[in-house]
Amino acid sequence: MSTASKNLQPRSVPLDGTDRAILAALMDDGRMTNAALAARVGVAESTCAYRVKALREAGVISSINARVDLAAIGRPIQAVIQVHLSSHSRIHINELLDRLVALPGALSVVHVAGDNDFHVHVAVASPERLRDLILEHITSHPAVTKTETQLVFEVREGRGVLGPL
Repeated sequence: MSTASKNLQPRSVPLDGTDRAILAALMDDGRMTNAALAARVGVAESTCAYRVKALREAGVISSINARVDLAAIGRPIQAVIQVHLSSHSRIHINELLDRLVALPGALSVVHVAGDNDFHVHVAVASPERLRDLILEHITSHPAVTKTETQLVFEVREGRGVLGPL
């Protein structure tokens, strides 16, 4: 089963206040020790370890990642590239999606409904690298009819999904 097929199957795990507090703390600092996490959440260390393990096994915690300063690693220019396709066959969609996620500098790729088919968030070293990425890796695909590129001036983290809707 492909990753895309797995993502289409809704599965929801009921979370209580302790689970939400654990997730919020780990989202804030994924390197936190179990002892520090338990103290922050207000539960016993054994309870905390059990809860984190259960959240991992249920797929709620899928990974813990580092946030990287893109400018510090030589990728100061961010852009969102909107991609429009001429063909919407599943073969073209899947082929291009695989190609886009493998792009050097791809931060995220979103398959969307509307005037465009994909939004690709990238980080590159220079305007020339952005141009080359688009010309060599995106518009060269036979199903791509046009792209539109928007420079990113600032990125801020959103509120997230743990708060009330």
